[in-house]
Amino acid sequence: MSATNQQPVSFTQITDDILAPMWKPSRGYLLLLFAAFSLAVVGGLCWLHQINTGMGVAGIARPAGWGIYISTFVFWVGIAHSGTLISAILYLFHVPWRAAISRTAEAMTIFAVMTAGLFPLIHIGRPWLFYWLIPYPNQRHLWVNFRSPLIWDVFAIGTYFTISLIFWYVGMIPDLAAIRDRSTGRKRSIYGLFALGWRGSGNQWRHYKAAYLFFAALATPLVISVHSVVSWDFAVGIVPGWHSTIFAPYFVAGAIFSGLAMVCTLIIPLRRAFHLEKYITLNHFNQLSKLILFMSLIVSYAYVMEFFIAWYTGNPIERDSYYYRAFGDYQTLFWIMTVCNCFVPLVLFFRKMRHNLKVLFALSLLINVGMYLERFIIIPVSLTHGFIPNVWGLYTPSIYEIGILAGSFGFFFFLFLLFIKFLPVLPIFEIKEVFQSQPAKQFREATS
Repeated sequence: MSATNQQPVSFTQITDDILAPMWKPSRGYLLLLFAAFSLAVVGGLCWLHQINTGMGVAGIARPAGWGIYISTFVFWVGIAHSGTLISAILYLFHVPWRAAISRTAEAMTIFAVMTAGLFPLIHIGRPWLFYWLIPYPNQRHLWVNFRSPLIWDVFAIGTYFTISLIFWYVGMIPDLAAIRDRSTGRKRSIYGLFALGWRGSGNQWRHYKAAYLFFAALATPLVISVHSVVSWDFAVGIVPGWHSTIFAPYFVAGAIFSGLAMVCTLIIPLRRAFHLEKYITLNHFNQLSKLILFMSLIVSYAYVMEFFIAWYTGNPIERDSYYYRAFGDYQTLFWIMTVCNCFVPLVLFFRKMRHNLKVLFALSLLINVGMYLERFIIIPVSLTHGFIPNVWGLYTPSIYEIGILAGSFGFFFFLFLLFIKFLPVLPIFEIKEVFQSQPAKQFREATS
């Protein structure tokens, strides 16, 4: 259909289209919700069995004391840290196509942080003692060990979750008021409570813009610093393959890379299921694809530099550690990771591929597989091949670890599906601003 045949979209229609998924869930939505919930229950049952039986049911053993739980923790933290960072940076630079992905990216952040926060609890084996990780006044005058990476993770997750939740919530206040005005009864009261008396006056908009800008500016450096702290969980150790100064930027780049891929994984089916083609256009995917390609090149450069540094140091143990990654017992996983993260994204150099949503969706799934394998190779694989040959070994995840891993994905998607039902998937007021400022261009992009 040509742009000339399109009729202008009114603000009322924009609100109706974006809020449509909230009113009556389809059968397909309910089936997906049930599937995600069932997967989360499977993970929960595996965790309960581990609590009841002991950590022996996991595959964790010497020399790999950190296994799939910590790998999954880093994976979800990476997904989480990218969402707010993407939204905040694009807002600070006034990128007009940000509106189509910002709400999904911010929601992805909240749910991924919640998922990641479970894994340190799962890993410690006795989750009822988690409060030992929190510095609090007590009668025994005991204090936490601030040199422990587990303590760093508590501060990192707590700080990041707080800022991201506020940033997400502040951005939704005008939209919550729009839902309030279209609801009745108890639903109107609940949304009215969270809308904080929003009426859209000039004074409210002035304070809102200032607050949102402040949190965007605060979140950007915070995300970078927090994920750097997560990388130091490993960089401060003397394990071969970990003790590297490039881990902080390497982890941040990997987080943005995997987060962009997860955003595509979420919004492509979302766009089709709820007929949001007017608001999430091919141009948005074109811009996202360019960012994915750029981050893939940075991650590929980091991979090359890891091997170069290991060779350049002349340290035989460091060299052997990286040789083991590429040609040892886990070489298949290493090369799958390399293909998914370094070579598959190169197809995005072609504009036709950037506009092919089927290709982009498949590519985003492969990138997330590759990024999970990257965390697995960095953590347990490095631990299985340390300094002395007599402590070398193999790590194989147990069925319970795999069940908990699958349950984490079920938990994440269950929360995201609930978000679709109870909150708008796109920022209504930002979409209206885009259509008001450049409606003709928006229609051309939507029909290109």
